[in-house]
Amino acid sequence: MPSTTVTVGSAVGLHARPATLIAEAAAALGSSVTLAAGGGDPVDAGSALMIMTLGAEKGATITVESDDQAAVDTIAALVAKDLDAE
Repeated sequence: MPSTTVTVGSAVGLHARPATLIAEAAAALGSSVTLAAGGGDPVDAGSALMIMTLGAEKGATITVESDDQAAVDTIAALVAKDLDAE
């Protein structure tokens, strides 16, 4: 299963705004995508609430996994981006 590890780029981590943007993008992809922080249990990337439960702060390492490489690439790019700067 395709996966990649990225560093959280948002200034205050994966709080409400970045989590919502990531969840909306994941839901629009039509593929199941999961996120895991520091080797922990994976959560559904299509759920902002589940993303926030990761407690991932700026600089945290996140593993993005899906059956679809394009979905992994799309969500990984969002996790790595400073979504608070937009």
